[in-house]
Amino acid sequence: MSQPVQPPNPPQQPYGGGQPAEGNPYAQQQPGAPYPPQPGAPTGNPFAGQQPGQFGGGNPFAPAAPARNSLGLGLLAAVVAALVSAGVYGGIIGATEHEIGYAAVGVGFLVGFAAGKVGGRNPALPVVGAILALVGVYGGQLLGEAIIATKVAPVTVSEMFFDYFGVLNQAWKDDSSLISYFFFVIAAVAAFSSAKKAAG
Repeated sequence: MSQPVQPPNPPQQPYGGGQPAEGNPYAQQQPGAPYPPQPGAPTGNPFAGQQPGQFGGGNPFAPAAPARNSLGLGLLAAVVAALVSAGVYGGIIGATEHEIGYAAVGVGFLVGFAAGKVGGRNPALPVVGAILALVGVYGGQLLGEAIIATKVAPVTVSEMFFDYFGVLNQAWKDDSSLISYFFFVIAAVAAFSSAKKAAG
């Protein structure tokens, strides 16, 4: 006698019919009914449970840094830059025995850059930088004259400044030409513009 053959697939229960499987909360649900919410289940908004200030929540942009505006610090930086650049400029003049226009522009640029970078957007700093650039160029040219004088006279540079300043200044006037004053103008313009650019 042959054994009865089981059908390949047992008949399916209609959806929603039969007994719910243990632990399956959706077994008795009617078609089209919404799923019951589960505790801790995502709601569709990935940022829903976050506190302000956490990743993805709160303000996504950092506030802008406050603008720098310090006349005192800018002035101090400009004075230091004027002294340093005047020393370098004077050394170049003393070594070459010629005034070099690019060096005067460099004096103005450094003074203005230092004033604007450190002092910020104070409107007086470009003007102060231009004035200090003039002082730096003048000091550099005097230093250059003093270095040149020490090559022909038995004096030191400091003696030329402190003991013979009138003679040194007169020598500077005698050696100055129209181009010397043009160097002053371009140094002041360079200081003014670089202070404004460095301040942002």
